[in-house]
Amino acid sequence: MYENSFPNKRYKETLEFLEANVPAPQKILDLGVKNPFSEIMEKHNYRVQNTKGEDLDINTTAVETTDYNVVTAFEIFEHLVSPYNVLSNIKADKLVATVPLKLGFSSAYRSKTDMRDRHYHEFEDWQFDWLLEKAGWKIISRKKWTNPVNKLGVRPILRYFTPRYYAVYAERI
Repeated sequence: MYENSFPNKRYKETLEFLEANVPAPQKILDLGVKNPFSEIMEKHNYRVQNTKGEDLDINTTAVETTDYNVVTAFEIFEHLVSPYNVLSNIKADKLVATVPLKLGFSSAYRSKTDMRDRHYHEFEDWQFDWLLEKAGWKIISRKKWTNPVNKLGVRPILRYFTPRYYAVYAERI
């Protein structure tokens, strides 16, 4: 999945944001299959259950349960055609999510080898906020951060200054 790099900074920032807004222990439904960040959450005393890889555009059953205190969605909503459906059907009363921000100087991400590893959306912060509000969430906390890369060029320089990731903590209205 991480062909030439591991997202150390993204994981560090995401964990700090999660711990600041929903301290462990919490019973979490993490959208997406088990991944390295699921394991990091478990090591920090969160009880994590992941979805099974079902197409959340079509099947939202996993989020339609009250078995969890929190739903997390780290780098998930940009892959969905209609993230509204999932967001509006979540029964947990807390949500922590991150999305990549749209960068005007870079195209949306698209894996050439994995059809499911493509971004249908890359949001501006106001668009993601609006989506959450329309789906019945009140944003309590936000954070943005950059994602510099060790390459030469204009776009790599811009990545030092332009926020790439957006995190929100929201509660059900």
